[in-house]
Amino acid sequence: MDRDLLRQCVTYHGESLFNKLKCEQTENPDFQALVSDLCKASYERGDNKDSTLVEQFIARKADILFCPSWKTTAVKEEEHDEEEAAEPYAVMPPLELFMEVSYDERRAMLYRDLERGDIVVGRINNIREYGFFLTLLSTAGGLKRDIEDLDLSALCHIREIPSTGSHDDPLSYYQIGDFIRAGVKDIDRYQEKITVSLHQASVSRSLEHIKLGVIAREELPVHYRYRNNFTNTSDSTETYEPILRRCHGYHNPSVVDYLLERVGISDTHPPSLMRGLQSKLFQEDDFASAIRKKQSTSWALKCVRAGVDHFKHGRHVEAMNEYNKALEIDTNNVEALVARGALYANKGSIMKAISDFELALESSPDHRNAKKYLCQTLVERGKQLEEQEKLVTAEGLYRRALSLDDTNPEAQDALHKITDTIQVKDNQICYIILATNLAQIIKQCRIKTSAFLQV
Repeated sequence: MDRDLLRQCVTYHGESLFNKLKCEQTENPDFQALVSDLCKASYERGDNKDSTLVEQFIARKADILFCPSWKTTAVKEEEHDEEEAAEPYAVMPPLELFMEVSYDERRAMLYRDLERGDIVVGRINNIREYGFFLTLLSTAGGLKRDIEDLDLSALCHIREIPSTGSHDDPLSYYQIGDFIRAGVKDIDRYQEKITVSLHQASVSRSLEHIKLGVIAREELPVHYRYRNNFTNTSDSTETYEPILRRCHGYHNPSVVDYLLERVGISDTHPPSLMRGLQSKLFQEDDFASAIRKKQSTSWALKCVRAGVDHFKHGRHVEAMNEYNKALEIDTNNVEALVARGALYANKGSIMKAISDFELALESSPDHRNAKKYLCQTLVERGKQLEEQEKLVTAEGLYRRALSLDDTNPEAQDALHKITDTIQVKDNQICYIILATNLAQIIKQCRIKTSAFLQV
């Protein structure tokens, strides 16, 4: 088990988690080997009743959560400058910009999360004979956070500044306003004091490739520069998603593979907190298509319910978006097709409505609402055709409506009227034909009579 990660978790959650771990992991030799070390941990907060379920989950799954065995690939070493220039993934402003996190809470979280060996970036605001003071702007490498508005200062003592051959006084190389990248030497969480160092030995091994010292503005962390661009030029009310979609790295087709490789997770051996699914390579035949279909159906129905709610409140555009989203998830979802068909019919798009109802009945021939709405829509379409003098086609639609619901009074009445109309028109046509034939016969008789009299 990961000793440091487990210790951090116990320190944060407190003694109640430690007691639960001792109960749940009694037979785990890896945990028992760490018990004496965990007993020495200091707790940051007392027991919290709201976190009881979380603590129970952590205690039961501790052998999985704190064991790195699910990382089946080597973590890719960070390539600082090249990766940021290429932007293989979306680089976003800090998440707290989109959240209402208080100043005090953000400051407390920074002191809680910052560790020795982390890297920070700041601007020199004061130079004394014993060192210089930095106004901290951002973290850099490992923990990435924008902290410029937290009013944090850090001292870089003169002994933490490497001497240069060209200067007897190391401080003479630095000026107020210089941007400095430094490693966290020490952090006093109670007095809220931070000291930093420019010696490479002060940073953790995973960050030792990042050079410390004076940097140019162009070398400031990308997330910090992006944050400044965002707050200076963008609409402050803009939400997270449209900004994400504008990022160049978001559109990288290989972004998922790249990020999996970065964190050392294999997509062929997916990690899982279910012990029965750990480190197993499943074949295509092993996946339960029926379960996946049920999940898709359930998800689609949530969208349909949201769409119905929008429809009831007159928000037709939002309702249509929800129905379309449901059909993207589950192409043949009957409820989504019926609901969208009803919305089409309400907007006067009769043919689209009929198409959706018919698709719904193909999947569920006995669906009551699909039959009911299709019957009503066919009658409405038949009336449109009557106005266009397409009586035979309209009659066919009325008969089809009655085949779905033979008790529908509107369809019965429409069929009866159009049948009578067609019968009358047929009779009129017959009379016209008979009259025409009779006139031709009379005309021929007159011609023959006239010829006979001349003879």
